[in-house]
Amino acid sequence: MTISVWRYSHLALAVSSFLLLALASITGVILAFEPVSQKMQPYRAADFDQLTLAQTLPVLKKSYAEISELSVDASQFVQIKGSDAAGNNLTVFVDPQTGKALGTPTPQSEFFQWVTALHRSLFLHETGRFFVGLTAFLLLLITVSGIMLIIQRQRGVKRFFTRIVRDNFAQYYHVVLGRLSLIPILIVALSGTYLSLARFELIKSEKVSPDIDFDAIQTGPERKLADFAVFKKTRLSEVESIEFPFSEDPEDYYTLKLKDRELAVNQITGDVLIEVKYPTAVLLTNLSLNLHTGRTSAVWALILAVAAGNILFFIYSGFAITWKRRGNRVKNQHSADDSRFVILVGSENGSTFRFGRAIHQQLIERGEKSFMTELNNYTVFPKAEYLIALTATYGLGDAPTNARKFAALVEKHPQPRPVRYSVLGFGSHAYPDFCKFAFEVNQLLARQPWAVPLVDVHTVNDKSPDDFGLWAEAWSQQADIPLAASSEMLKAAEHPLETLTVTSHHPTDATDGTFLIRLQPDRNLNVTSGDLLAIYPQNDHRERLYSIGVLDSDLQLSVRLHPGGLGSGFLHRLTAGDILRARVIENGHFHFPSKAPVVVMISNGTGIAPFLGMISQNNQRTPCHLYCGFRESASLEIYQRFLEDNQLARKLTALHVALSREGEKQYVSDLIARDADFMMEVLDTNGVLMICGSLAMQKDVLALLETLCQTKLGKSISVYQSHSQILMDCY
Repeated sequence: MTISVWRYSHLALAVSSFLLLALASITGVILAFEPVSQKMQPYRAADFDQLTLAQTLPVLKKSYAEISELSVDASQFVQIKGSDAAGNNLTVFVDPQTGKALGTPTPQSEFFQWVTALHRSLFLHETGRFFVGLTAFLLLLITVSGIMLIIQRQRGVKRFFTRIVRDNFAQYYHVVLGRLSLIPILIVALSGTYLSLARFELIKSEKVSPDIDFDAIQTGPERKLADFAVFKKTRLSEVESIEFPFSEDPEDYYTLKLKDRELAVNQITGDVLIEVKYPTAVLLTNLSLNLHTGRTSAVWALILAVAAGNILFFIYSGFAITWKRRGNRVKNQHSADDSRFVILVGSENGSTFRFGRAIHQQLIERGEKSFMTELNNYTVFPKAEYLIALTATYGLGDAPTNARKFAALVEKHPQPRPVRYSVLGFGSHAYPDFCKFAFEVNQLLARQPWAVPLVDVHTVNDKSPDDFGLWAEAWSQQADIPLAASSEMLKAAEHPLETLTVTSHHPTDATDGTFLIRLQPDRNLNVTSGDLLAIYPQNDHRERLYSIGVLDSDLQLSVRLHPGGLGSGFLHRLTAGDILRARVIENGHFHFPSKAPVVVMISNGTGIAPFLGMISQNNQRTPCHLYCGFRESASLEIYQRFLEDNQLARKLTALHVALSREGEKQYVSDLIARDADFMMEVLDTNGVLMICGSLAMQKDVLALLETLCQTKLGKSISVYQSHSQILMDCY
């Protein structure tokens, strides 16, 4: 069954039974404390579990003139009925070792009687018992459907009790407490259902009484009670009750009712006259009653109280989750046919919608026509210029329920005009298939002839405000549309700017205007190659991002001068000694992998910048292969000496260069195609591919890798992306 079927079943069962279930849970919590209060009474003998009838009965017979019945209740208190020496009737709790009277049994308190009646029958007699039994059965179905939902959420039975990623309060504790309470609630539901079936005789559970052959009863040899073999091997803890002989007539006998059988014992010889084992149905009824009420164990009774209390919380949290999902319904001011911006959301529990709404509302406030909907509602958008896909991943790297039709719809409905797209994935690094579906969406869109990438696919770990803000900054820069991260998602504190001093500025002779600039911070920074430097050329909100390479504690940027470029023009005008105020942004998803057996770096143009720093810091000599593409050899000269030195130092294993306007006129994708077997071997042995450069290059490389992965490894590239074996930082 699909996740949606289990979810709707779970919800429907909860809605149909929540009133009776709440009532049963409240009364169940109260009744769970009755066995606890009973256990606190001082009527249980020491070493009770070790006492046998041969030790106990002679003492009691000696202490009391006449005993008609002995019984052992669920608290293991021994009670006798009979008369004393004066002929007075008595019913007392006794110490089975000494025969001493310990106290007189009292009836159940009126309060517990009232709560018990409400719990069992709602004061409606048999009709009420039917509804209570039905509620127990519905709880059983709710529990089963809840188990299936957790299994699908955790991606298999083996991961059932692995870490849960924290969502909102209701969602998180609904799952966490559900797992912890699973066994007690399942037992409560099963035992309650069984007791109801037995009550209405749908399961026969009558005990069969012994049928004695009185003609076969022996009158000798006479033995003392302490010598009866059956009494020697029968422990008092096994007894439910003993009916004593009414007279000394051999035809009167002891009737032992044990947990699992009934015996008739000759009062003279101690012989077992007959033994009848109870039917399985009777044993199951007794077991169900013990488990459902907790009457035999104070600890189990307290566990049942907690479980019943958790059911009340599940009722609250379940409806809170449902209400939150319903609250994610989108109200659009503009139609899909008229909107310039289309925001598509894939979410299993609704949390991704708040990020989509933050974007949607800002666009609306700026006077833009924006339309937001679920991925499953994808269709033709005639006036769309920008498409933003925000999606979570569910289960084993699967699509959320509201995104499962997306792939088929994209193939069915091509857009009539070029649309610039961006994909933002939401997930948690706690799961091995981190944002796998988001990567699949990105690959799907990349294959569409009408789709034009705006920024590379970004991911948000555990709803990180910083991760979301990083995407918002990159998207704003490329779209030239201010888009601030919502204050409700981002930390309110402003990030301080760092003071950096220009230490060198190296232009090249290349026609593309590439130059290197090195910056020295005025204090030690926690910065790693692959992080980003945000500069503010005009000291306003306009921010430009550049990949950092860390060399000898300096920050090095590789920049291409664009005619009229705000950021590149600003940096190009700087000279040694100039001061720059900027912000370092941690970009953890694009750091050099510390445990990879081999790393392949793929870049074009200035995308080589972070790789230079990574190579310089590769002190552990991880096998490292650099595939880089430039327009002409002059573009490579500025890096040539550095790369050769690091090859000699064995920090760089191999260098492969493609020149698109000289010699064989190759692109970096041609080098990858040439070394296809090596690339697939890297992925197949848990190696890592890192891609940095232009989005156009990224699109070509990913398309090639997708083909190679499918044909040579039999898997989609998204598998390796979700396992952090393909890392990207493109622009």
